[in-house]
Amino acid sequence: MKFKLSNVLILHLTVFVWGFTAILGALISINETHLTWYRVLIAFSSLYLWFKYKKINFSVNKEQFIKLFLTGGIVGLHWILFFGAIKASTVSVAMVCLSSLTLFTAVLEPLFSSKSVSKLEILVGFLIIVGIYMIFKFETEYETGIIMGISSAFCASIFSIINAKQVKNRAATVITYYELIGAFCWISFYLLLTNGYTKAMILDLSDIVYLLILGTICTSVAYVAGVMVMKELSAFRVALITNLEPVYAIILALFIFGKDEQMTNGFYVGASIILATIFLYPIVKTQLEKRQLSKNLHP
Repeated sequence: MKFKLSNVLILHLTVFVWGFTAILGALISINETHLTWYRVLIAFSSLYLWFKYKKINFSVNKEQFIKLFLTGGIVGLHWILFFGAIKASTVSVAMVCLSSLTLFTAVLEPLFSSKSVSKLEILVGFLIIVGIYMIFKFETEYETGIIMGISSAFCASIFSIINAKQVKNRAATVITYYELIGAFCWISFYLLLTNGYTKAMILDLSDIVYLLILGTICTSVAYVAGVMVMKELSAFRVALITNLEPVYAIILALFIFGKDEQMTNGFYVGASIILATIFLYPIVKTQLEKRQLSKNLHP
C-alpha cells in the first residue's frame, strides 16, 4: 500500500509540474517559437545524458526514426501553438482550451483504428463543445489565444493517437527522445526559412533559468517519472490524476499572476463544464465497462 501510495503522490507531483509548464510559458519573455526551440533542445539533450548515465539502448531502425522524426513536427507545432495561446490570452484560457484534447481524441481515434465512437464519447464531445462555446462568447478579447489553444489540442490528439501505437513496440522515453529531435529540426528549418535567428533569441538570466527548469524538470525528469509510476498504477487512476493538470495550472496562475488571470463568470462556467466532463469521463467509462462485463458473465 505504501509503495502504491508513493506512486500516486509522484504522479500527482508530475502532473503538477506539467501544469507549471504553462506558468513558465507566461514568464519567459521570448516568443513561442524560440521558446519551443530552446525547450526541445534542452529536453532531448538531457534525455541523451539520461540514456548514457543509465546505459539504455535507444537505437531505432531507419523506418522507426522517420516515423518518430515526422511525428516530432506535430509535437513541435503543438507546443508552439500552446505557448502562443498563453501569450495571446492567459494561462487559464490556454489550459482550458487544451482540455478539448479529449474531444478531438474521441472523434479522431476511430479514423485511425477500427474502434467505433461510443454514445458516451459523443456526450463528452457535446459537453466540451458547450464549454468552449461559452468561453468564446464571454472572452472575445482572447479569440486568437482560444483558437491557438484549440489548435494545440488538435495537434496533441494526433500525436497522442500515433504514440499509442508506437509505444507498443518501443519505450516511451525513446519515442520522446526522437520526437524531440524531430521537433528541434523542424523548428530549426522553419526559423531558417523565416530568418528567425535574430537578436530576439538572446536570453536574459531569468529566461535561462526558466528554460532550464522547463527543459529538464518539466519535460525530461517529469516525463521519466511519469512513465515509471504509470507502469505500477492502473490506466484509470493515471487518467483521473492526469486530468487534474489544467486545474493545477489555473490555481497556480491565479496565485502567481493574480488579477491578470481573473476571468468573467461565463468563462468559469464554461471551464467548469469542460473540466468536470474530462474528470468524470474515465469514472463513468469504467463503471459502464464493469456493468457490460457483468452482463457478459451473467447473461
